[in-house]
Amino acid sequence: MTDTQASKLPRGFVEQLSRMVGAAGLLVDEDAIAPFLTEPRGTYQGRAEVVVRPGSTAELAEVVRACAAAGVAMVPQGGGTGLCGGAVPSAVGDQVVISLSRLNRIRSIDPQSFTMTVEAGCILADLQQAAESVGLLFPLSLGAEGSCQIGGNLSTNAGGTQVIRYGNSRDLVLGLEVVLPDGQVLDMLRGLRKDNTGYHLSGLFCGAEGTLGIISAAVLKLFPQPREVVTALLAVPDLEAVIKLLTLLRAATGDGLSGLEFIPRLALEMVLRHIPGTRDPFQVAYPHYLLIEAVSGSEDGRQKREVEQLLGQAADAELILDATVAQSPAQAEALWHLRESIPDAQKPEGLSVKHDVSLPIHRVPQFVKEASRRVEAEVPGIRVVAFGHVGDGNVHFNLSQPIDMDRAEYARHRDRLSHVVHELAMSMGGSFSAEHGIGQLKRDELRRYRSEVELQVMRKIKAALDPSGLMNPGKVL
Repeated sequence: MTDTQASKLPRGFVEQLSRMVGAAGLLVDEDAIAPFLTEPRGTYQGRAEVVVRPGSTAELAEVVRACAAAGVAMVPQGGGTGLCGGAVPSAVGDQVVISLSRLNRIRSIDPQSFTMTVEAGCILADLQQAAESVGLLFPLSLGAEGSCQIGGNLSTNAGGTQVIRYGNSRDLVLGLEVVLPDGQVLDMLRGLRKDNTGYHLSGLFCGAEGTLGIISAAVLKLFPQPREVVTALLAVPDLEAVIKLLTLLRAATGDGLSGLEFIPRLALEMVLRHIPGTRDPFQVAYPHYLLIEAVSGSEDGRQKREVEQLLGQAADAELILDATVAQSPAQAEALWHLRESIPDAQKPEGLSVKHDVSLPIHRVPQFVKEASRRVEAEVPGIRVVAFGHVGDGNVHFNLSQPIDMDRAEYARHRDRLSHVVHELAMSMGGSFSAEHGIGQLKRDELRRYRSEVELQVMRKIKAALDPSGLMNPGKVL
């Protein structure tokens, strides 16, 4: 806060917070606070006088109680990788950012129960490594896994690349510890596989984006480490072939399919053009590609044989034009690197209007074709980069600016393009938000597309748990 800005917080409140969390738990310097006031795309920029970093659930509860008593709004924040502005404070400067970064302990790992109890500030990649250290797997996998935190993953119900086999973040939770808006601690860290005792409260907070309380810890499901992983990149004629291959692959692998990622040629060209060290796996430029991963608990090579046999049959049926099967972990990593580099490769190509939609799986080809036709009619020369987790119906329908159009001019089309895309997705029984959440970005869309009854229930839940509206206000609802 500069000398010319009057404090928006109650007198002595920052000092009160300092006594609760100590010097290590409080940021007041403008430069130190700055990274907590925006998000990766730079769409939203907020203000705050202070960032509080509690070091324990008890400290977090004390901070929340103090904020509630003083009527100060709170903005919970994880790794800051969200794309919808859900963890950015308002521009007024009267909210306190609560960072969970110091709640980063792995409390326990129970290999026999296949569970891990962790705090909200744990980095996702660290949890993957911790599970691997005891021979198990925590399957949540995201592009931002090196910096995103599990509390934020759960609060947004993050998806990722392995939803087809293991489900969304919500599906990986057995119990939560949550600090409620009045500072009470709701302890549900029982970790039971069966606990049929009333409302499923843990599920309520997964996807709530910190508007109902702050997740402080979780009991997570672990799985056996795959002993065989088969990774292949397929060149396919069209998206209809992708849907047919999905059915065949799930059957052939005994439902061991853990990844199914659609990549158009345009996206691959952007990656090859802008990402150092990448190369085209094929000698011919094909129109569409499908990255697949199948896992097995056996080491006898059966999964690979089954996949290769199926690919041969699919080639005979003209569902596959070409294929390369990774022969080593390094080759598999190189193939995944092509897919995971698409978002970064789009940046040098200019402004990209991004959409995160989901469809009934069988309608994905129809959606991509029709949505492409409609946006191309709106903005001639627009470059459609539609890719994603087609195995669970999730399409990242991103629209790069025309080569001959100015960025500012293209930006004026943003709202109209999004309306076209979302209207079509909803008319086909889909969703305008598949895995990125609502935050600030999609509040109007939520109001437009969800029924009044659904919205009423959401508002009633919010009013019951947070009657003063202090928990991450302005987000979701």
